[in-house]
Amino acid sequence: MFDARVDRRQFLGSAALFGALAATPGWALARMNRGGWDKVQALLDDYVATKKLPGLVGAVARGTDDADFLMSGTLAVDSKRAVDADSLYRVYSMSKPITGMAAMMLIEDGKLRLDQSVGDFLPGFAKPMVIIDQMKSLDAKPASKPLTIRHLMTHSGGLGYIITSKGELLKEYARLGLTGGPVSNKPVPGLPKVTPPPSLQEFGKRISTLPLMYEPDTRWSYSAGLDVLGAVIEIASGMPFEAFLQKRLFGPLGMTSSWFVVPQSQLSRLTTNYGIVGGKLFPIDPPTDSAFADKSMIPLGGGGLVMSPRDYDRFLLMLAGKGKVGRTRVMKEETARLGMSNLLNPGVATENTYVTGQGFGAGGRVTLKDDPLGSGVGTFGWGGAAGTIAWVDPTRGIRASGYVQYMPGEALPFGKDFGKSVYTSL
Repeated sequence: MFDARVDRRQFLGSAALFGALAATPGWALARMNRGGWDKVQALLDDYVATKKLPGLVGAVARGTDDADFLMSGTLAVDSKRAVDADSLYRVYSMSKPITGMAAMMLIEDGKLRLDQSVGDFLPGFAKPMVIIDQMKSLDAKPASKPLTIRHLMTHSGGLGYIITSKGELLKEYARLGLTGGPVSNKPVPGLPKVTPPPSLQEFGKRISTLPLMYEPDTRWSYSAGLDVLGAVIEIASGMPFEAFLQKRLFGPLGMTSSWFVVPQSQLSRLTTNYGIVGGKLFPIDPPTDSAFADKSMIPLGGGGLVMSPRDYDRFLLMLAGKGKVGRTRVMKEETARLGMSNLLNPGVATENTYVTGQGFGAGGRVTLKDDPLGSGVGTFGWGGAAGTIAWVDPTRGIRASGYVQYMPGEALPFGKDFGKSVYTSL
């Protein structure tokens, strides 16, 4: 089965904040053409009927066929508006495969090389250092090799993250505002209050002053690599990261509902993100006061996008089409195949990580061993901090994505349940 464990544990600490917030029950069911996906629809309906979540959307398709959009419930507990294929979801780390594939385009263009030093674009990374003991101090020693574009894509360069760093290194990530993405305009216990850098380039400069957690190419460690990659893309392409995505991906693919900052005119489509404490839902990011409407937000390629299920399915359709949708090709077939392949260098340890025994490509996990009851070899995808999940399975001929909004990830087994419902429908 496609493993849905990703970075959802990152954002919520204690229940203190949510105990003070109220949620008013209320929802309505909405359905579309099921196209043979009865078990998927039944799952979505059950989550709403049992009041686990107010609204869910699934998008499932065979090969490059049009997707069947299945949905149940409403945008929020206190909303009467039904969710649909154009509702807006915080996809968080499902941004990573998009950023990874954007970099693959620049590799195809000859403006990046997979094993090129990040220091060629962000000079602070020219001579990376590796921390000796992050719990005690920031003392560090020179790294044995450069940090490369491949390392940023695959979390194999030893970079830290505000959700994986500890001790003194974590304190520095917080002090420098190196967050993985916005959560709420309200204070969240367990999360340090940070002020993000004013630009993606400043993010890159600040993180380059910190030591790595591990030597490059020694172990897989979830990191801010895709955020840094966004800064590299800006320099290599000569345009703002979000402008590059719009010109080369979103525009050509007809993705009209994908933003780092949700326009005020579109907030009525935005779902509410919930914290789950003791099985109860508490709103942490309602559209009326959403952190994703803050115009000061920088375009974090590792976790900053808000998208509609329809838009994300267009991205998956491009991957299933090996770089094209219909007659529109955004990258060569060989480029798409390479990006969805295992790009980890030999010797990178993956034990006891989100990708144990698996590979990693341009921002997404790669299945290396066939699961008779689930995903096939070559399945590529990832999930997000608020429970969303998406993948393309070339062996089974499936592309699928599920949309929910809750934290922490372990509060509900949606990813696992959704994957099972898809594969048992075949």
